[in-house]
Amino acid sequence: MARVMNTDAYKGIIVPIIMPVTDALDGKIDLERLREHVNYEIDHGVDGILAFGSNSEFYMFSDDEMIEATQAIIEEVRGRVPVMFGLGHIRTSQNIQLARRAAELDIDAISVLQPMFITPTQDALYNHFSAIAAAVPDVAVLIYNNPGLAGYPVSLDTIVKLAHDVPNIVGIKDSSGNITNLQELVRRTEDIDFSVFAGKDTIVYAGLCCGADGAVCSTANIFPELICGLYDAFAEGDLEKSRHLQFELNPLRLSQDAASFPSATKAMGNMMGMNMGPSVLPTETPSAAALDGMRQAMVQAGYLSE
Repeated sequence: MARVMNTDAYKGIIVPIIMPVTDALDGKIDLERLREHVNYEIDHGVDGILAFGSNSEFYMFSDDEMIEATQAIIEEVRGRVPVMFGLGHIRTSQNIQLARRAAELDIDAISVLQPMFITPTQDALYNHFSAIAAAVPDVAVLIYNNPGLAGYPVSLDTIVKLAHDVPNIVGIKDSSGNITNLQELVRRTEDIDFSVFAGKDTIVYAGLCCGADGAVCSTANIFPELICGLYDAFAEGDLEKSRHLQFELNPLRLSQDAASFPSATKAMGNMMGMNMGPSVLPTETPSAAALDGMRQAMVQAGYLSE
């Protein structure tokens, strides 16, 4: 069963862990390789693992596959860091069913993305998130606001109302990339126990300066020591070092923008010899030009030689 809520655990760098697959077309998750990657991430300093975030390609897998892979992650983690489980179904009832299945595992929290493709009203979004949270009242729930990929935002007012009204909605990953938005989330939830995570790798330092509790970073799959070092330096009060590490990270992350989401993370990891495998079709390997841009960024950062 899911663990008792401990909001103190929701801070630092969370990695939305990649799902290595054995074949791009079949998309079968390579559980052995996944277990290896879990240990790599923990050994290199991450503070938590998100199973089936966007970079985990959650939209490519069945509920059964997601549950099986999450169980493998939990077994490999062995309580060393929190494990979160991501939901992204469009239909409220399907999210509820999957949330209840996930709650039977030894997870620490559930993350819920706003429905894709459709554009619900803010009242409908409030009802959607609150219904899912009510179905698993003893499990911590985090809102995942990704307007760029969902096509619309969960408004500040809706997030703040959910945070105050629903006891087990205890945090948010905000991938808007909007610093004002992030800062307002922190300001308007200061009166309650609510964790705010930056969801854009390029604004981790800025988010921490605004009072965010941490960040969910896709590039932590590849450069965990860099990103965890950024967070640790900030936590230790070394703001100059933290800012320097953010500036080291930014060209690496920005070089990925030439590739189709989310293939860049796996492609960059593969260039580092990490054996992340392909993305699941129809997402294909980045173009030669995009790969060259990422390679050059890694060369300039000292991760690859010419």
